[in-house]
Amino acid sequence: MPIYEVNINEFSTDDYTLIGIHTALNEYKLAYLLNKHLQVKFNRASYDLDFIQKGSQSSYTVYEYTNVKLCQGWFLIANVYKSTLEVESISLFKESESISHLIPEKRKVDFFLKLEGDFDYESIVKKIETINQIPQIITSYKIEVNSLKSKDFLIF
Repeated sequence: MPIYEVNINEFSTDDYTLIGIHTALNEYKLAYLLNKHLQVKFNRASYDLDFIQKGSQSSYTVYEYTNVKLCQGWFLIANVYKSTLEVESISLFKESESISHLIPEKRKVDFFLKLEGDFDYESIVKKIETINQIPQIITSYKIEVNSLKSKDFLIF
């Protein structure tokens, strides 16, 4: 009887483009501006990316848009989660703020734009140029997915 072996890497799909966005905007304002400038329709997803790391829970917001005609999925994902903890010790401040990142090796990136489907190189470059022309956005650029250690957090 033959023995079949399954490689876990066969199930992970790295068939997406990742764009890092630096901005001080909230996620809903960024989604609105991307809708306006890229002619897409981001909506708040019915789910968040929830993780429990080192005993603390973090939840990263997700906005999504699906272009059925072109078989494309767009996802706007927050990279930063801020939580407020009450401090029991006697100090000047009664609360402390804890910040966690979805992709720790890209701490300076505020949001990720994950593009799934058939996108050619020129369309990606045009999208990045359009995003960079939005005054409230500091910069955006393509991120090499294979260089990320935490890329599995972006598979959902």
